[in-house]
Amino acid sequence: MDEFIRGIIYIICGFIFFFIGKVIYDLVRRKFKVNVELIEKDNQALAIALVGYYLGLIFSIGGSIVGPTKGLTDDLIDIAIYGFLAILLLNLSSFINDRFILRRFSTTKEIIQDQNIGTGIVEGSLFLASGLIIFGAVSGEGGSVWTAVIFWLLGQFVLVILGYIYNLMTPFDIHEEIEKDNIAVGVAFSGAIIAVGNIVRFGISGPFISWFNDITSFAAYVIIGFILLPLIRLATDKVILPGRKITEEIVGQAKPNIGVAYIEAFSYIGASLFIGWAI
Repeated sequence: MDEFIRGIIYIICGFIFFFIGKVIYDLVRRKFKVNVELIEKDNQALAIALVGYYLGLIFSIGGSIVGPTKGLTDDLIDIAIYGFLAILLLNLSSFINDRFILRRFSTTKEIIQDQNIGTGIVEGSLFLASGLIIFGAVSGEGGSVWTAVIFWLLGQFVLVILGYIYNLMTPFDIHEEIEKDNIAVGVAFSGAIIAVGNIVRFGISGPFISWFNDITSFAAYVIIGFILLPLIRLATDKVILPGRKITEEIVGQAKPNIGVAYIEAFSYIGASLFIGWAI
C-alpha cells in the first residue's frame, strides 16, 4: 500500500510539472496564441509540433521520477529540482535547435503563418529527441545537476551535427525541401532525429561512474549511430523498398511519397532501439 500511495504522489508531481511546462511553452511563444491557432485556425503544423513538445516534456520529467527510491522526502526534493531543470533544458533545446538545425528559415513563420506541416513534424521530432536526451541526462544515480547539464549539452551538440551530416548524405537540400512544404522530407528527417536522440539516451542513461567512463560510453554510442545511419538508409533502399529509390519517391516526383518517408523514418527509429539494446 505504501508503494501504491508513493506512486500516486509521483504521478501527481509529474502532472504538476507537465502543467508548468505547458505554461512556460505558452509564455515563451507570446507571438501567437496557442489556443487560437489550434481551435480557430485548425493549425495542424502547430498541433504536431506541440505534441512533440508534450512528449518531450513527459520524457524530460520522467527522467526525474524513474530510479530507486531514496525515501519520499528526498525523492520529492529530487523531482522538484530535476523537474524544473528538465523543463528549462527542453525549452533551451528549442532555441538551440531552431538556431542551428533549422537555421535557414524561421520556424515560427513556417508553422504559424504558412502552417507548414513538414516544419511542424521536424520541430516536434526535435522536441521529442531533446526530451529523450534529457531523460538520459537526469536519470540514474551518482550524478548531479552539473552532470545532467553537461550531458544534455553534449546530446544537443550531437543533434546539431546530425543536421549537417543528414544534409550531406542526401542528394537534396533538406532545408529547401522542408521550406517548400515537402512533408515527406520532414517525416524522413524526423525519423533520423528521433533515432539519434534515442541513441544518445542509451549512451548517457544509467548511474554516473566517472567522467572518463561515461563520456567514453556516450562517444561509442554516437559513433556507432552515425556509422549505421547511412547504412540503414541504404538497406531501406535495397531491402525494404527493392526496385525503388527513396530520393526519387520523396523528392523526385510531383507529389512526394509520404508513405515511403514513413518507412525510412521507421527504419531509423527501429535501428536505434536495436543499437541501444545490443550495446
